[in-house]
Amino acid sequence: MTITSVKNDNVRVLRSLKTGKGRKETGLHLAEGERLVLEAIDSGAAPETVLVAEWNTTAAAKLKERGVDFISVTGEVMKAVCDTDSPQGVCAALKTPQLAPPSDYPGELIIALDRLQDPGNLGTVLRTADAFGAAGLLIGEGCTDPFSCKAVRSAMGSTYHIPIWKGDLAHELDRLAEQGFGLVCGHLAGGETLPDLPENRVLVIGNEANGASSEVAEKCALYRLPMRGRAESLNAAVAAAILIYKLTE
Repeated sequence: MTITSVKNDNVRVLRSLKTGKGRKETGLHLAEGERLVLEAIDSGAAPETVLVAEWNTTAAAKLKERGVDFISVTGEVMKAVCDTDSPQGVCAALKTPQLAPPSDYPGELIIALDRLQDPGNLGTVLRTADAFGAAGLLIGEGCTDPFSCKAVRSAMGSTYHIPIWKGDLAHELDRLAEQGFGLVCGHLAGGETLPDLPENRVLVIGNEANGASSEVAEKCALYRLPMRGRAESLNAAVAAAILIYKLTE
């Protein structure tokens, strides 16, 4: 049977996941597109509901191979559920993991975000962190939701590869320092020589417009990327990518 109405209960739930309120109330988030949904499932994410457009027989076959139940819907229903203008014909409501910080952080590199606002930037930072083998992503209060539709799309599956924690960033940095981590923050007031750091280290990336807060910055060694041109600063995700590379080379 194919669902044709946007008023169907399953469809209502998935549509609500485009909002922060809906994600909070349900404990679910939305993943869109065949590649992203299959990557999430293959990485162990738990699907609550999977919708497949009636025309997407390829995605339906791949889900059947994995033993994943799904609901067939019309293209109109799929478009109403998805956040993108041109849906790829498959989406899923997935259980959002608990974000509580661990009692003991894993090494070697942790990326910490201080009030990062753009979901595209957050997803890109997460994808870069995953690519270079970071142990996890720590987000402070005031950061954009890492499980928003745009952040999940931008991360390209990395949302399901490394842990994401959320907490009081200043407090968690104190805990990390106590556990032997060296703290470095990308900051315009920093020196252009990367400080000596222990094997276990934390890279802090601040807000796009204002950088890291003074409360956070004062806990860290400050480092400014040397720039030869006239631009004063870099996009937060670009700066994070360069810094992550430098800290893992």
